[in-house]
Amino acid sequence: MKPFDELTSQELDAWHRLRAANPALDSPYFHPGFAAAVHEFEPVRVAITRDARGEVVSLLPCHRDGALLRPVGWPGADFQGPVRAPGTPFLPLELLGRGVRGLEFDHLLEAEGFEPWIVSRRASPYVDVSGGLDGYLGRASRTGKDNMGQARRRTAKAEREYGPVRFEADTVDAEALREVVRLKRAQYAATGAQDYFAAPGREELLTKLLHTRDPDFRGVLSTLRAGPHLLAAHFGMCSGGVLHWWFPVYDPEYAKLAPGWILLRELVAAAPALGIGRIDLGRGDDEYKRRAKTGESVVCQGLVTRSPARLALRRARDSLAASARRSELLRSLVRKIKKM
Repeated sequence: MKPFDELTSQELDAWHRLRAANPALDSPYFHPGFAAAVHEFEPVRVAITRDARGEVVSLLPCHRDGALLRPVGWPGADFQGPVRAPGTPFLPLELLGRGVRGLEFDHLLEAEGFEPWIVSRRASPYVDVSGGLDGYLGRASRTGKDNMGQARRRTAKAEREYGPVRFEADTVDAEALREVVRLKRAQYAATGAQDYFAAPGREELLTKLLHTRDPDFRGVLSTLRAGPHLLAAHFGMCSGGVLHWWFPVYDPEYAKLAPGWILLRELVAAAPALGIGRIDLGRGDDEYKRRAKTGESVVCQGLVTRSPARLALRRARDSLAASARRSELLRSLVRKIKKM
């Protein structure tokens, strides 16, 4: 394995070539620009596989944490897997050894060669935004259309109560990004979720991406304001025609307006001008994702290991986590029924 900053120009060219040859790898997470940005704040190493002629046939960027390897960007990487052309063999066990006892993954694209170590699969919704808002409404579910209609009416209400509504689809605004991080951390604290930004370098990573303006890979910050008030915002990454929905936030003070839906509606409408045809919402059972999606892909969770006991423990952990998610969904349904 090589440190990312020691990759040769030929190896980086192979990365771009292999990714371009595989439509499944169009997410920004598979662009070398993502690994490059992460490497500035946390060491990234790249496993490189070559064929008999010495040509690069696959690359897997990852972090090493003791005896474990984890995909680049962990735990904030919503798509993971080797960069390779379709049908190229990949042998995960070859990554083990020299003190490495496992390769953990939680958002792995369905990948040939990993089947024995997959312990669960979950949906990762997306929104087809080709054709902008009109195109989306022609594909959306009934609830998706209803929420977009409500967002239009709530936009008018926000304007009446707080001032002119302004949406910026792609702004380089460091102060607004700091507000995104503040609101996200408050959300983590309120829900008991793990604070992504508690680890050093995470906020700096977003700032680095915000200022990355490569035509094929960049950070995208979108903001929604009414008068002087920031109602909602989102920071994600874009590569080609794909925007990844990464850190959406809204100010709880304006929750009655459902500003997240207003923001999403504006972003869908702006998609053609931004050159975006799909917004990946990322894995999750959030209600707004179920309502907004036009389709979904599948990501896998598991652990590549030579130890049956370690794999069994991982299966048990994922089973308990799935039971907890089902229980929370049931409790949420009961609360809604009580309100009705």
